[in-house]
Amino acid sequence: MGALIGLMAGAGILLVAWTVTEPEWQRPSRPRRRTTPLADLLASAGVVGVSPGQLVALCCIAFVVAGVVMTGASGVAVIGIVFGAMAAGLPIAVLRGRAVRRLRDHAALWPDAVDNLASAVRAGLSLPEALMQLGERGPEGLREAFGQFGRDYQGTGRFNDSLDRLKDRLADPVGDRVVEALRIARDVGGGDLGRMLRALSGFLREDLRTRGEIESRQSWTVNGARLAVAAPWVVLLLMCLQGDVIDRFATGTGAIVLTTGAVLCVVAYRLMMWIGRLPAERRILA
Repeated sequence: MGALIGLMAGAGILLVAWTVTEPEWQRPSRPRRRTTPLADLLASAGVVGVSPGQLVALCCIAFVVAGVVMTGASGVAVIGIVFGAMAAGLPIAVLRGRAVRRLRDHAALWPDAVDNLASAVRAGLSLPEALMQLGERGPEGLREAFGQFGRDYQGTGRFNDSLDRLKDRLADPVGDRVVEALRIARDVGGGDLGRMLRALSGFLREDLRTRGEIESRQSWTVNGARLAVAAPWVVLLLMCLQGDVIDRFATGTGAIVLTTGAVLCVVAYRLMMWIGRLPAERRILA
């Protein structure tokens, strides 16, 4: 019996030692969770602590509140429904605008972050150490994400899993490219990491400069589309102050006119945005 207990204890110690010393490349990678479009939008906008369900609830509340207020102000239910639908889409529009601004701000920070990484590697730091120091001395807008990467890596010791969490927090196509390049450099090894980082920094700066010139020329198309869509509804909002005029929309014909106008505005706006769109960067292995 004593020999059997000793054998079992030895096997247990061997299994624990194998788990601790198992190479990172042999460990099962963290399963990539499937996300919804709303979850991706919240991540891209940098909103933490809000679930897609809460976002949908906020849109529903905005629809009800705006619909009730406009119905009471105009006395026409169709007007309340139309403005309620606009209010329901407002949180989504705000998140999309915030996501675009966040991606633009991050794109401007990445060349400096990559230069910082190249300098750290050239100074003799390992790749994980170079990434962790970005949480203290990197660009201001990226410090929080890299600081959390450092805490993840120090707590688990798993470089690839920490990189996956970093990608989830950044939710940035440029960040995906940088992270995957660093992952490959870590797995393959070699002495060309500094050269690769300098080349990547130059490419990011050139891409940022080109995209900035195109966006500045495209801005008049976007602003014109927004103005053309908003103008009729601002006029309708002002008409709500004139009861004798707004009563005409209480008829069936008026409801058809409002509904048709709303549909045409949405279609025209989407068409103008599609015509003036820029190629969107896709996330890598997100």
